[in-house]
Amino acid sequence: MLTPEQRATQRDIIKELGVDTDFDAEREIERRVKFLADYLVETGSSALVLGISGGVDSLVGGCLSQRAAVLARNRGREASFIAMRLPYGEQRDEHDAQASLDVIQPDKQLAVNVKPASDAMLAALLQGGAEFRDDRQQDFLLGNIKARQRMIAQYAVAGAHRGLVVGTDHAAEALMGFFTKFGDGAADLTPLAGLSKRRVRALASAMGAPEALVMKIPTADLESLSPLKPDEDAFGVTYGEIDDFLEGKDVSPEAFEIIVRTHRNSAHKRALPYSPS
Repeated sequence: MLTPEQRATQRDIIKELGVDTDFDAEREIERRVKFLADYLVETGSSALVLGISGGVDSLVGGCLSQRAAVLARNRGREASFIAMRLPYGEQRDEHDAQASLDVIQPDKQLAVNVKPASDAMLAALLQGGAEFRDDRQQDFLLGNIKARQRMIAQYAVAGAHRGLVVGTDHAAEALMGFFTKFGDGAADLTPLAGLSKRRVRALASAMGAPEALVMKIPTADLESLSPLKPDEDAFGVTYGEIDDFLEGKDVSPEAFEIIVRTHRNSAHKRALPYSPS
């Protein structure tokens, strides 16, 4: 059982991340599709753009975006959803990305290999005198470069189509700061905000995704030296424990400590740039 002080901390974090007490998958799908369509119309935009990785988050984001584009068209507005494949060379789980596209059925899709640009940036850094602690730190930071190159590509396509970039950040990732600052953390719209991972999966199931994609082990797959490394290995806690925390349930003292410490240490990722007061 959490202490009263721990429970208060938990409540504050849940409120900060906008996690609702009640959840109904169909209602959330309708609400979030409407949110995307309304913003498209209100801003005079004509496209939504999202990178499809093969994970459940981009699958759900893509399904919501495609439905929003259809809803906007039904209102008489020009609108489309553009799904982008953004592999770093040959992606090991490309079959999952293609299976996700089969579920989403996007209006348009295109593929951009971010490996040449990512490798060129790392080479330029090394040539310019940048130094890394060891090969693992260099590989980790190359992963950040990959994530940022992917966002460069998405914003270029969005710019060409008067579009908006859709992000896949949700409450579980936000809680743990598990995204690249100005990489996958950069977006115009975040329709999964406030959802725990199990709720994201519930939306995927409700929108017809196969079980293999819904329950796929989550991985950012940014580190070449640790391919397909599960998110939970990086966290030190499970998504089940993270979701329980976000949904106001009890977690072990060890899990509580890891979650709260990680949330505190990653606060800069969730904040706007700091400036003099």
